[in-house]
Amino acid sequence: MEKKVYSVDGKEVKSIELSDSVFAREVSEGSIYNAIRNELANRRVGTACTKGRSEVKGSGAKPWRQKGTGRARSGHKRSPVWVGGGIVFGPKPRDYSYQLPKKIKRLAIKSILSLKAANDEKFKVVEDFTVESGKTKDLVKVLKNLVSDERTVLILKDDDSMIKRAGANIANVNILSYNRLNAHDLFYGKNVLVLEGAALKLNEFYTN
Repeated sequence: MEKKVYSVDGKEVKSIELSDSVFAREVSEGSIYNAIRNELANRRVGTACTKGRSEVKGSGAKPWRQKGTGRARSGHKRSPVWVGGGIVFGPKPRDYSYQLPKKIKRLAIKSILSLKAANDEKFKVVEDFTVESGKTKDLVKVLKNLVSDERTVLILKDDDSMIKRAGANIANVNILSYNRLNAHDLFYGKNVLVLEGAALKLNEFYTN
């Protein structure tokens, strides 16, 4: 498929050929769902912890005798039915992460790229640029020429530390390298900007 290439001023300058197997394939909704679910599960800290009746602080003595008081029989104050007692079946620290097959991950990324590339207004290929100053305001100027003020994903051809530094303070911008894309950020990005060099590398990286 052919896509227009834009300058940092937002003007069309040329065209680029993108691989149909990466940017125009049939979308696999199942792989997208599983990839996003896997990424969110792997991000969970899993440190929630509650105390059971054997762990809470409190006396183990029987609060009153078994019979004759007119009150319900009770063994000790650590019982879950008492205020301050233990929690029944409460959460304990655990690892929520799990492995997803690489083929599913790659299929999900290609499906999302194809989904985004279908909309010319939301998916744009941009001439390679950098932010030499590393300042946020300079990157903001470039983005204003290309996209609206919505959640945006910028895909780089390499780890450009100056662009990443400039974009670190922009709340609605996610900056990703072409070989470290994640399904969650890519899918929920309203706008996707791909540097020209990154687009060519994506052609090679995901074509197989």
